[in-house]
Amino acid sequence: MKEKGLVNFFETYIQKQPLFKDKNALQSNYTPEHISHRDEQIQQIANILAPALREDKPSNIFIFGKTGSGKTLTVRYTAQQLCAVAQQKKIPLKIIYLNCKLKKLADTEYRLVAQLLREYGREIPPTGLPTDEVYHIFFNTIDKEKHNLILILDEVDQLVGKAGDELLYNLTRINSELKNAKITLIGISNDLVFTDQLDPRVKSSLSEEELIFPPYNALQIQDILQQRASQAFRPETLDEGLTEKCAAYAAREHGDARRALELLRVAAELAERDNSTKVHIKHLDHAEEKIERDRVLDIVAAQPKQFQAALLAIIDSCQQKNGVFTGDIYQLYEKYCDIAGLRPLTQRRISDVIAELDMLGIINAKVISKGRYGRTREITLGTNDAITQKVKSILSEELGLTWNTS
Repeated sequence: MKEKGLVNFFETYIQKQPLFKDKNALQSNYTPEHISHRDEQIQQIANILAPALREDKPSNIFIFGKTGSGKTLTVRYTAQQLCAVAQQKKIPLKIIYLNCKLKKLADTEYRLVAQLLREYGREIPPTGLPTDEVYHIFFNTIDKEKHNLILILDEVDQLVGKAGDELLYNLTRINSELKNAKITLIGISNDLVFTDQLDPRVKSSLSEEELIFPPYNALQIQDILQQRASQAFRPETLDEGLTEKCAAYAAREHGDARRALELLRVAAELAERDNSTKVHIKHLDHAEEKIERDRVLDIVAAQPKQFQAALLAIIDSCQQKNGVFTGDIYQLYEKYCDIAGLRPLTQRRISDVIAELDMLGIINAKVISKGRYGRTREITLGTNDAITQKVKSILSEELGLTWNTS
């Protein structure tokens, strides 16, 4: 009976009129025909890459900006246009895009170079060869092609965090050894101070151009949402004022357009599960709660132990008084490190950790000047009480602090 009931459910589902016309238009990897509110950045990237059409090597580019500010979309769009012209004019050019956040692809030098070789149809063992030999195979492979290679490394800070910056150094030095080919690097990062942590010789060899993408404002996000919604949904599917509220949510989260699109998609999925013929504001509110909870918990669980200890100290300090300073949490952080068997980071490094947690939206860290005593950060929590308690539970378990930390 249960099995038959499930079959009936699926048959009924197929017969229902879907809310979506093309759900792909709301996916983060979707590239629309026109990129809104990024004309200036598109033109800057195009100016830098255009020499490839004269078979010259373009400059390396590093692109920074918060999550959902259109970095990847803009770079991939511009690269696609460049590639189309190169193919039409029979100019030798190859563009490879790699997301360095993907595990088993960019967590070691060996794996990343092996992936690059796969893009050229060369398979090498997943492990076993000396790294120098893998590089040698890569040099020879691209030199035979006699073309410009533009290598886009998305979330490049993740790659350096896992594999070190030697890889970037080697990739930039390749050009001095190549006779027929040229490599240009485009690094994309959410970490605005990422290059400050690179070895000076690596930074020097990159000789990069830097572009910073500003976050979108609420009106820009609203415009992007309305354009994508017209492609994604059937007519008269969205409640009046839905895209405006969705844009307001995302603008509050540092102008994250990707988050706004995800919010709209999840709201529509929840509406379909409710058998609703429209996406209502209540579906958007439920989607916001669901995404926020899932996002924060996933981020917290994936952080290194030192980050987790710092975040737990911040949460406990903020729950005792509203608004704390960097110095207030450091002593508590040291205590948790001691109990968890961790070696404490310096107070300066903890300031960097606080900046990163602020960028992730888990906390809010406002810089305050203390005159001749320098500057400090006033820290407040960026999550609601229910999520904060779940975060505390995860942190306590991850750090082996099973007792109540308050």
